[in-house]
Amino acid sequence: MAVPQVKQKVFRGSDFSAPPPMDPNVIRAHARSLSEQLQAQRLRSAAPDSKKTLRKFSSGEVAKLLGVTDAYLRQIALDGKGPKPEVMLNGRRMYSLEEIHALRAFLSENAKSGRQYLKHRSGDEHLQIISCINFKGGSAKTTTAAHLAQYLALNGYRVLAIDLDPQASLTALHGCQPELEVKDNETIYGAIRYDAEAATHPRDIIRKTYIAGLDLVPGNLELMEFEHETPAALAARKVNGATADDTLMFFERLGAAIDEVADDYDVVAIDCPPQLGFLTMSALSASTSLLITVHPQMLDVMSMCQFLNMTADTLDVVKDAGANVTFNWARYLITRYEPNDVPQQQMVGFMRQMFGDYVCKNPMIKSTAISDAGVRKQTIYEVPRENFSKATYDRAVDAMNTVNSEIEDLIKKAWGRE
Repeated sequence: MAVPQVKQKVFRGSDFSAPPPMDPNVIRAHARSLSEQLQAQRLRSAAPDSKKTLRKFSSGEVAKLLGVTDAYLRQIALDGKGPKPEVMLNGRRMYSLEEIHALRAFLSENAKSGRQYLKHRSGDEHLQIISCINFKGGSAKTTTAAHLAQYLALNGYRVLAIDLDPQASLTALHGCQPELEVKDNETIYGAIRYDAEAATHPRDIIRKTYIAGLDLVPGNLELMEFEHETPAALAARKVNGATADDTLMFFERLGAAIDEVADDYDVVAIDCPPQLGFLTMSALSASTSLLITVHPQMLDVMSMCQFLNMTADTLDVVKDAGANVTFNWARYLITRYEPNDVPQQQMVGFMRQMFGDYVCKNPMIKSTAISDAGVRKQTIYEVPRENFSKATYDRAVDAMNTVNSEIEDLIKKAWGRE
């Protein structure tokens, strides 16, 4: 979606006058006006009943995703086997993600080497629940969670993304305007709230996205209710003890909701809010793994010191209350990294010296392609390649794939796969 265009005016000193005093009504009016403008811009760029869709992929891109040659895919198409791709006027073969998944199933059924093209977990491979956390805003938590979830879906995993941030950027990125299209009880709050209004089953709040294999639990400001109600629930529990209708502590509720749908997914990616409140504590308790996003600048790293202290204290509290706080893996992911920035190079070197292998080997490179895609409410995996120069696009995709491939390896290692 393009940024709304506003005609610029040249101001002179005499043009300025003091605005009305700021109060809740003014703030609310600003929010309403902004929401209306964003919705109007969205309707101008697409039909009112249109839904966000995922682009198709060239045979070369599909070959990379599947780990086969383009020539092999061409032969499959010529033999009339597997899904039938769309053939463009120039002869290029284009595949939807649904067709790519069908190709995975076909290749898996006909694999002679025993190679498994389907990535679904099986047997005793447990659900991986990955929380993207840091209580400092701007550390690229949402960018990380969105690209990881989409990468895994593109590569054949069944993924559930949970937007735990009341700001709901992950939700907006996936084509849903939080304040207009997410109603009461349609966030994860609907499954973890304390009263009788809770959703009957977590599946009631899970939405299919336009990316095959990726489902979403959206977020909006309703999530703040959990932050407000938990202290009262804890106080009541202290006075009255656990009741038959409410036996789960706050930090158990998210994990219990995820357990209800665990068989449907291989990986859950959680975008946490930028604070260590009850929502984040719930995510920590539910998680099997942690991805701590870090922007390599001094103020951000100084802030991370406080974050780590608070996280450790938080984990001690929930551990003493009976929660499991042992993770399969935890990594610091360097985000928005500029390789030619000497201070950033030094900061990354400092972190590797301090934390060793806990720092991801591959940083998330700062890229104009990723930033421009974000303006359109897209990830680098969604944005059309022709929007950028080939070098810019390929560099951004390759860097993002390298980051997510490293995380995928950690997932497979947790499952005991080679």
